[in-house]
Amino acid sequence: MRDFGIGSWTARRARKSPHRTAVIGPGRRLTYAELHERVHRLAHALRTLGVRRGDRVAYLGPNHHTLLETLFAGGVLGAIVVPLNTRLAPPELEHCLEDSGSAVLIRGDGAAGTARRTIDVGDPGPLGYEALLADAPSTPIDEAVALDDPFVIMYTSGTTGRPKGVLLTHGNLTWNAVNVLVDMDLAHDEVTLCAAPLFHTAGLNMTCLPTLLKGGTVVLEPAFDPDRALRLVEELRVTYVFGVPVMFDAIARCAAWEGADLSSLRRLTCGGAPVPAPTIAAFLDRGVVFSQGYGMTEASPGVLFLPAQDSARKAGTAGVPHFFTDVEVVDPGARPVAAGERGEVIAHGPNVMRGYWGRPEETAAAVADGWLRTGDIAVADADGYIAIVDRAKDVFISGGENVSPAEVELALREHPGVADCAVIGVPDADWGEVGKAIVVPAAEARPDGPALLAFLRGRLAGYKIPKTVVFTAALPRSPAGKIIRDILRKEHR
Repeated sequence: MRDFGIGSWTARRARKSPHRTAVIGPGRRLTYAELHERVHRLAHALRTLGVRRGDRVAYLGPNHHTLLETLFAGGVLGAIVVPLNTRLAPPELEHCLEDSGSAVLIRGDGAAGTARRTIDVGDPGPLGYEALLADAPSTPIDEAVALDDPFVIMYTSGTTGRPKGVLLTHGNLTWNAVNVLVDMDLAHDEVTLCAAPLFHTAGLNMTCLPTLLKGGTVVLEPAFDPDRALRLVEELRVTYVFGVPVMFDAIARCAAWEGADLSSLRRLTCGGAPVPAPTIAAFLDRGVVFSQGYGMTEASPGVLFLPAQDSARKAGTAGVPHFFTDVEVVDPGARPVAAGERGEVIAHGPNVMRGYWGRPEETAAAVADGWLRTGDIAVADADGYIAIVDRAKDVFISGGENVSPAEVELALREHPGVADCAVIGVPDADWGEVGKAIVVPAAEARPDGPALLAFLRGRLAGYKIPKTVVFTAALPRSPAGKIIRDILRKEHR
């Protein structure tokens, strides 16, 4: 076999475990042999439409087996796959399609319309997905694909401007998957619930692809529903779930939570934001322990990982570097800082991106000598465990002191009347900037601002405590679960 890329995985799995279930989705189960056949039929169909090595093939739709088939078929051809965020508005989608130069768009059920040559998953016509597969051969295709060849363009959330396409290679995703297998001990009989969207790198690369590489089963959910997630854990004996904190919070608030059978769960992994202590406690009380991680699309995404056995001992940190990834905390001159001192996180390894698609200047600013500048501020302890303090751009200065919104938010979330919160810096005549807390009250709770501020006294230094509190029904978040602070700054400054 000349193909050493991701596209070869279905062939390699089909010869090792052809009859094992690879994918469970709404109304469909596929064995590894069936997935392999469908992938090669799609690859032939795309080749008939003119797709060749290096061409871009976009996919727009929720989690579905056709998304995985597109990913692997693109890999088989040496093409570049562009998973698109279903929550983007049409002009934003057009930007991603134009920026990537995608020649073909495969559109899942319910996805928005776009002005482009489109294959519709639910359309029985000539360019309908199933019709194309039915008319295509299933004979093997063995393009020479190397680990260093480009494979996917994943667009960042675009919270600070137009989305940038992160170009990841076959090797980036392969080494990231190896990191996951080493650090999480995934098993061949893993049943992984994929409710986080696969158009984001964590949902795809930290859960789905490592499970398929190991020969387990992925359960694809088109949208996250906490009650349904609990039912699937029970019915399918799910062993592994990844999510962002708000997802796990929602599960723990379900009416069925107390009586749910969680005995099949081996691991829960959380990322995207610091995990509040009450969330951790809710699952610990049920005998389920969190693993936490930190990463970014530019690193495929795994950078740091805190295993379950360290979750209590090193609570508040994101762990240590993944096995084949190196991380340092550095000062503005790129010199490592001492334990306990703040600095920027930089990462190096085979999982670090090739660069930003079509943006050489921004690539050069982000990656120097193979080291990725994350823009995140962190502190390492004496044992090398790294705590992410904040995004550099989110830190504000009050009376000459740096204030980390993430630190204040974690403290606020310990109050029983707070369901969610965000802190931003706002102008102040005396101090330059002071904190403002935007709080989502817990159900049936009626906290007042002064009481919340009093709650923080003694927990935080005085300069870190916000000066004002406002209440809201919900916070603006990206699809990855991160607070969109730019929106809050515009609304509340």
